[in-house]
Amino acid sequence: MTSSHLLTCHPLHPSLAVRSIVVRVTIGRSARLALSFALEGEIARLRIPAARAPQMTEKLWQHTCFEAFVGMAGELAYHEFNFAPSGEWMTYAFRDYRVVATLPDASFSPEITVRRGAEKLELDAVVHLDRLSFPADAQLRLGLSAVVEDDKGALSYWALQHPPGKPDFHHSAAFTIEL
Repeated sequence: MTSSHLLTCHPLHPSLAVRSIVVRVTIGRSARLALSFALEGEIARLRIPAARAPQMTEKLWQHTCFEAFVGMAGELAYHEFNFAPSGEWMTYAFRDYRVVATLPDASFSPEITVRRGAEKLELDAVVHLDRLSFPADAQLRLGLSAVVEDDKGALSYWALQHPPGKPDFHHSAAFTIEL
C-alpha cells in the first residue's frame, strides 16, 4: 500500500526557501515502513547537514531533519523516528504523550538514502517495525513531519496537520494517517 501526503508549514514559523514537502509512504509485508521525503525549494538557502557515518544521534530536530511518529490504533504508546540528511538517525519510544517508555535502542538501524540537487532534497528511510514489537498485522496511525533550518538559522515546522498553538508533532491531532 502506497500513499502520498503533503506537509504544511506551521503558520507561526514560515519558510521563504521551501515550496513544498511531500512524503510517500509505503507499508509492506513484515511491517516494513518505507518513507520518501521530497523537499522542493531553494536548497542553497537551507542549512543541510553534511553527510556523516550513519549513527544514532540526539537532538537532530534542532536542525534540518525529517520525522515519523508511529503508533498502533487505539493505543497511547508510539515511536518517534528522526532522519537527518547527514545519514544520522534517532528513535524514541513513548508510552503516552511525551512520556518516554524506554531509552533509545542503538541496535535498531533504519536504512537511509539521501539525494540533493539545486531545487530538491530527497530522503528515503526504511524502518522495520517488527524489530520494535509492532505486529505485522497491526493497524497503524502515523504522523509525518519535518524541521527545516534556513541559512540564517531560523526553523520552520512542517506536518500533516498542526494542532492549535505552537508546533507539536507529538500531539494526537498530528497522527492523521491510518494504515
